[in-house]
Amino acid sequence: MDVLTVALPAFLASLVEFIEATTIVLAVGITRQWRSTLLGVVAAVLVLAAIVAVFGTAIVMFIPIELLRLVIGALLLVFGLQWLVKAILRGAGVKARRNEEAAFAQEIAELRSEQPVPTHGTDWVSFTVAFKGVLLEGLEVAFIVITFGASAGQLGPAVVGATVAGVLVVGLGVVLRGPIARVPENGIKFAVGLLLVTFGTFWAGEGIGIEWPGEDALILVLLLVYAVMALGAVARLRGTVAGGRRVRVAAGD
Repeated sequence: MDVLTVALPAFLASLVEFIEATTIVLAVGITRQWRSTLLGVVAAVLVLAAIVAVFGTAIVMFIPIELLRLVIGALLLVFGLQWLVKAILRGAGVKARRNEEAAFAQEIAELRSEQPVPTHGTDWVSFTVAFKGVLLEGLEVAFIVITFGASAGQLGPAVVGATVAGVLVVGLGVVLRGPIARVPENGIKFAVGLLLVTFGTFWAGEGIGIEWPGEDALILVLLLVYAVMALGAVARLRGTVAGGRRVRVAAGD
């Protein structure tokens, strides 16, 4: 499995999560205190780096590859289906798409209702909100980095893919000084969901002893099959919504 196959999913998934984390960080820094906000960001990044280093290395060193791919494949299937279902529902118009500008405004409104920023020392509201936001969004990045890197035996490219996404998003945030709203977030989630489900199927199959015809080349076939099915689901749901039928959807991101 080549480096790009590992780095690309990590890059795309990280792009989405870093955009959401950056929206939170910008809102906190602009509304309250940048120093405490950045301290919270640094603390969260260090925790995430430790998680990737410790768990990624331990998984590669101590778990047999067959068991590893079975477990990771199953987890990727579950995780990928969550991303894909949300993207399908949003693409069909059943579920509202995430609006970074609205999320930014809501975050600022909530922060303004907090206690005033202290004149000296650390603003723990800024620190806590930034730390929690980056950590929670980053845990999904860490999960994908660890699973893809460990299963393919290439943790380095997965880390590089996530790092490049982080640098790109943070750079845009610094330049814009506001939410990154023009990135096709739902399209990226759709692509990442397809990749996670595809690799989850492939690795879980290898874990239970399936010898895929064509080996790694079959990944492209699986990806195409899942893409056709997902696009078909979008078209069908869109037609249902246009026909005036009620579709019930659970709340969530």
